[in-house]
Amino acid sequence: MTTANRRQFLQQTGAMVAGAAFATARSRAASANERIILGMIGPGGQGSGLLASFAAQKDVEVAYVCDVDANRRNAGAQAVEKATGKAPRTEKDMRRLFDDHAVDAVVIATPDHWHAPATILACNAGKHVYVEKPCSHNLREGRLMVEAARRNNRVVQVGTQTRSVEHVRRAMELLHNGAIGDILSAKVWNSQLRANIGHAQPSDPPAHLDFDLWVGPAPLVPYQSNLLPSIWRWWYAFGTGDIGNDGVHDLDIGRWGLGVQTHPATVAALGGKYFFDDDQQFPDTQTVIFEYAGEGTRGKRQLIYEQRIWSPYVQEGHENGNAFYGTQGMMILGKQSGWQIFGPRNAPGEKMTVQFANEPHHRNFLECIKSGGRPNADIEIGHHAATLAHLGNIATRVGRVLHFDPATEQIMNDEEANRMTRRTYRDGHRAVPKGA
Repeated sequence: MTTANRRQFLQQTGAMVAGAAFATARSRAASANERIILGMIGPGGQGSGLLASFAAQKDVEVAYVCDVDANRRNAGAQAVEKATGKAPRTEKDMRRLFDDHAVDAVVIATPDHWHAPATILACNAGKHVYVEKPCSHNLREGRLMVEAARRNNRVVQVGTQTRSVEHVRRAMELLHNGAIGDILSAKVWNSQLRANIGHAQPSDPPAHLDFDLWVGPAPLVPYQSNLLPSIWRWWYAFGTGDIGNDGVHDLDIGRWGLGVQTHPATVAALGGKYFFDDDQQFPDTQTVIFEYAGEGTRGKRQLIYEQRIWSPYVQEGHENGNAFYGTQGMMILGKQSGWQIFGPRNAPGEKMTVQFANEPHHRNFLECIKSGGRPNADIEIGHHAATLAHLGNIATRVGRVLHFDPATEQIMNDEEANRMTRRTYRDGHRAVPKGA
């Protein structure tokens, strides 16, 4: 090699090393005093609240607002500028955020079918991720998300905010310390009045929406007016039903209170559309029973899920809630308002009443980026909670008892049901996760 060539080689190598070092530095956990550069993906609906909360954090700079809907994208950017005095960049393609080495983290509040593909792409690009619940559209995606987070050493927080709420954490502490004895069973309910989405025919999407980009890696279907916004959650191709929408919050609390560390081994379910005459594909009425095999010296545990999304009343004083049944009492818990313990013969015991707040969960995510610690709703926790929703939906659809292997995450001796642990993607789409 000549002197000139050697010099050129060293200059090129030095530039590559410097570039890699810069990218690595930006993707490492930020120091305690450093501002976290954030990109917001999906600023409408739930995302609008997330955007406001993160923009209000003094150690955060919202550098990007990304949405396939120009109206939502622009409204989100205007909200950030009004709150902070600085306008973020706007993009409709999330890849622009992933390509920017200056971005430390992204918040993903897209429809369910984008949660896993976007999270995996973000982790592979060196970004930390706050992803809305349910973390995955199907069971296999959840496992791939865990692997992506661990492989890239990224913080991934799932938006089950009750993991960071003081009164729920206190309730879990009491349950795990034997406040109501040995907890053999827990019940979760999702009891509220939803809207009829009606019937619609395919039509042209509005000009402000890039519908092809919205569909992404899911199978391409025609646009229709009762698919967007937010109504996508009732369609198999894009959502997970209300068990994955609201139910997953309380399912997560239920398994947390039971103290189980793995997936259930047996799942049985009944349900369907008992009330709504519309285009919804998921049940409006659903009862699922999950049975956990014994762990160590502990015997079997049971978790029951009840859903009535046509209901104009609340149950046990809580629209959505949990009941834990122990050998020495029970606890009734509402994630929004508090809990109470009842002893033998319903003798009233300790109680806690609170006002719910989301901000502690967002702070936990930011602090873990700085410390490198695991967040309160780490992706592994989110995957276990979402798996309950997925298995409940599968059991309801096939109408059979499912026997699930927690180690392999496979449904045993039921090929039809096991196929539903994955999904069909749009052939050749760039965002299809490897191994899905």
